[in-house]
Amino acid sequence: MGGEEPEHRRLAITLVAVLLLGILELSEGEFKGDYSKISGIIIPGFASTQLRAWSILDCPYSPLDFNPLDLVWLDSTKLLSAVNCWLKCMLLDPNNQTDHPECKSRPDSGLSAITELDPGYITGPLSSVWKEWVKWCIEFGIEANAIIAAPYDWRLPPSLLEERDLYFHKLKLTFETALKLRGGPSVVFAHSLGNHVFRYFLEWLKLEIAPKQYIQWLDEHIYAYFAVGAPLLGAIGTVKATLSGETFGLPVSEGTARLMFNSFGSSLWMMPFSKYCRADGMYLKHFSGSISKGHHTYQCEPEEFQSNNSGWPTNIINIEIPSIRGFDAYPSVSEFSQTNLSSMECGLPTQLSFSAREISDGTFFKAIEDYDSDSKRILQRLKKSYHDDPVLNPLTPWDRPPIKNVFCIYGIDSKTEVGYYFAPSGKPYPDNWIITDVIYEVEGSLVSRSGNQVEGNPGAASGDETVPYHSLSWCKNWLGSRVNVTRAPQSEHDGSDVQVELNVEHHYEQDIVPNMTRSPRVKYITYYEDSESIPGKRTAVWELDKANHRNIVRSPVLMRELWLQIWHDIRVDATSNFVTKAKRGPLRDEDCYWDYGKARCAWPEYCEYRC
Repeated sequence: MGGEEPEHRRLAITLVAVLLLGILELSEGEFKGDYSKISGIIIPGFASTQLRAWSILDCPYSPLDFNPLDLVWLDSTKLLSAVNCWLKCMLLDPNNQTDHPECKSRPDSGLSAITELDPGYITGPLSSVWKEWVKWCIEFGIEANAIIAAPYDWRLPPSLLEERDLYFHKLKLTFETALKLRGGPSVVFAHSLGNHVFRYFLEWLKLEIAPKQYIQWLDEHIYAYFAVGAPLLGAIGTVKATLSGETFGLPVSEGTARLMFNSFGSSLWMMPFSKYCRADGMYLKHFSGSISKGHHTYQCEPEEFQSNNSGWPTNIINIEIPSIRGFDAYPSVSEFSQTNLSSMECGLPTQLSFSAREISDGTFFKAIEDYDSDSKRILQRLKKSYHDDPVLNPLTPWDRPPIKNVFCIYGIDSKTEVGYYFAPSGKPYPDNWIITDVIYEVEGSLVSRSGNQVEGNPGAASGDETVPYHSLSWCKNWLGSRVNVTRAPQSEHDGSDVQVELNVEHHYEQDIVPNMTRSPRVKYITYYEDSESIPGKRTAVWELDKANHRNIVRSPVLMRELWLQIWHDIRVDATSNFVTKAKRGPLRDEDCYWDYGKARCAWPEYCEYRC
């Protein structure tokens, strides 16, 4: 770097990493002193765990067959050469979630199951998920048994994860084994759908152990929870995948992708829902192991009917219905669309709009039941696996989890889809719907695919390309009544561009928008940290400019901040709740670089040029 013989030269960090910040202080997190006792447990997101075959399947017209333990998700070679065989190993029965009669797949285990989905010279980097994360752990001397993956079959709805695979029992044992092995609590890192999995685990745990021991178990086994890219109010991309298909870059048609996605019980787990509606279901688990269900109700606050779009920026679905046939069977839809129907000619198409609540409660799918063969199955699955789930209806707002230290981290200010216009395509199922327009949120405004401004209720920022800001930022409601806000550059900095607002007043369900400036060429990270919080609890929200949903777990900035916060927490001489943001220097050799403008090594107090 900067020399003619790089094999003989390198940049080295000359100060120990703990001195990088000048002063490292410690929180009230109570776990102090020995980082070697902490374990990290990773719960990956949707489609982020390898699936392997557990069958023998001969594939005609292809030299490649499936044998036990062969990679299914994701083996791009077999996907390209034997797509029909591959689909048999991927698809589940949409009614009962059983495997295809000819092939079954099961999640792989260990860290290798989540680091690269399709290992290989070309495919490996393209399918890398947690590989960089693990490399950081190794680089900083973390022991092999300190990082534990918790992979799962991301095709299944939450209740079947436990029923078929005993996943939540195994996850509980994972925490208990880590405590016994290393002598300290664990830090949970969950990404995307993994956050919903962890939420369900916490509710399942309430029914598994005695109520008086629940908080004690959490305090003993979980030190901190890092929620990364959490779709806390859902993600509207699941609507597109359900109606028209989402290929995720795979060489399959959208119709095939739709068939596959809709066969998964988890396809509804990230459906968007209203922040104003909650399920009041009383469930009691007896020590005999049986679960009794009390009266189950789904109630919405008055704000749901007074506000537009269930609090989202716009109506999520705008769909053209081919005729008025069947509306009499659905009073709610008939009433909802009365104004549209009154002005149209009989038999001509009409456009209906649906909010997040009307998607999550099934109103939308009932409205198109006559025109889409999947809708009836989706309604049955929605009721069985979500609305009537004996542990939790996941399509309801999430209150702050009862864990001592909670960090919610996500990307902002990327162009993110927030609404769709659908119309009949004239083709048979599964290609019977097409997207005619898309509404995006772009840094505080709404625009259509053609670039026109759209009316609505945009947030202060936009989302992370996949999950809208409205859903990501719900965790700001977990913060206390007063919040300290700090904005600093993501790159290494000397503190000259750090802005701070102390004791900002915070009200529930009101966004916190700091009065701070931005340099147009600088990517910032904005920290919202409790000034006043629940006694014994600590909450922080980190917003990373332009951080992509899928790539955020590979972000060096995120990994740097995580390490510094954890190092801060284990020091016995610290005095503040959170690590200082006053300065950021390089942590690793590769963070050092040559400053051509000054003809010297950048950050000379940390890096040196060795020949």
